[in-house]
Amino acid sequence: MADVTMPQLGETVADGTVTKWFKSVGDAVAKGEPLFEVSTDKVDTEIPAPADGTLTAILVPEGATVDVGTILATIGVSGDVNVAAPVKVSAASPAAPSAMIEGAARPANPGARTDRGLSPVVRRLLDEHGLRAEQIQGTGPGGRLTRDDVLNYVANSSLEASDTAAVGSLSPVVRRLLDERGLRAADVVGTGPHGRLTRRDVEDASTPSSRRTASGDERVPFSKSRRLTAAHMVRSKATSAHTLMVREIDYEQIDVLRRRVGVAFKEREGFSLTYLPFVTVALARTLRDFPQLNASVGDDELILHHDLNIGIAVDLDNSGLVVPVIHGADRYSLVDVARKIRELALAARAKKLKLDDTERGTITISNPGPYGTLMTGAIINQPQVAILATDGVKRKPVVVTSPDGDESIAIHSVGLVALTFDHRAVDGAYAAQFLARLDQELNRRDWTLDD
Repeated sequence: MADVTMPQLGETVADGTVTKWFKSVGDAVAKGEPLFEVSTDKVDTEIPAPADGTLTAILVPEGATVDVGTILATIGVSGDVNVAAPVKVSAASPAAPSAMIEGAARPANPGARTDRGLSPVVRRLLDEHGLRAEQIQGTGPGGRLTRDDVLNYVANSSLEASDTAAVGSLSPVVRRLLDERGLRAADVVGTGPHGRLTRRDVEDASTPSSRRTASGDERVPFSKSRRLTAAHMVRSKATSAHTLMVREIDYEQIDVLRRRVGVAFKEREGFSLTYLPFVTVALARTLRDFPQLNASVGDDELILHHDLNIGIAVDLDNSGLVVPVIHGADRYSLVDVARKIRELALAARAKKLKLDDTERGTITISNPGPYGTLMTGAIINQPQVAILATDGVKRKPVVVTSPDGDESIAIHSVGLVALTFDHRAVDGAYAAQFLARLDQELNRRDWTLDD
């Protein structure tokens, strides 16, 4: 017997929503084939079956949001004689599926959040329509509210049909933004077709500019994503001995290549050749000789990772961060790295990252440089031991030395890189040597697109 559980899709993700089951109870499943689809505030992805066998029970229906680790279904492995009769869970009535394994007394939806006995779907409907549970008469067992109770109440209410349509047809993005910003659908004026709420409507309703005429203080509750991020950051600061070391980098050798091939590269690839792929390639090369920064701290030991998987922090329109990973980054060319960064960033912002895209990172790059930052002391992404921040690059006067030793003033592109490292793992001398080598990789060699 194998349990299918809600996976951990990122360090700051605590729950997920089952959006689709690809199999029904009684169907045969093969290990590795897509079993269900899950959605979080950062990722929408298909989850593979953990074992071969028969799907004996679906315990969490489509549309339900449950905590990480919750048992969603069970798979009877080959030779299992206690296979439950096929039972399909209907998405139309997802409050409390009755499918259970024969001979077991586990609840049908363990771990699902059912405040005051409400199912996740009912709670979501109440929130979307700005309703309270006590306003509606429940027709379920023991007077429990059902999905149909809420929908019937809305249909028979005094709301105009256009208002009902506007509230009842929210897109997943709008639902997420409402939840993150602590708003109810009824609090926002829709400007879409038939008064439907759009993403811009929610953003405008929650921006400070819409409240400039107010005075005094305003309390804005943390969104779920912000609470989880805050907890992750505090845990990281409490775990690692954070130490910051900074080095100035002359990017002129990189700019030589960018000036020579930049226009043709953008025409061919559809995006600009930025500094970030160069930093990523240089970091991968440098870490070959500094493995203690491609590591994590274990129980009184340092765990060196032979795989070099570089995470790139991606901003999700100011609503949070996600860190997709370039696995085996040291095997990629400069152009391949540039393409991979672009691909992962677009997938992250479209919530189309796969489960594997965010797992097994061994070191992280934070790239606030496009916003012109001077120096960033980023917080380590646990359980890693280092994070490299790449800050703004500007043209400025520098002293250059010719091969024969003559000095002169020239205008070069210069910026800072800031390494935050865990002092438990390495000492300052090791980190300083690492930055010196990184500088050499970035500035003291001729770059080509084949690198």
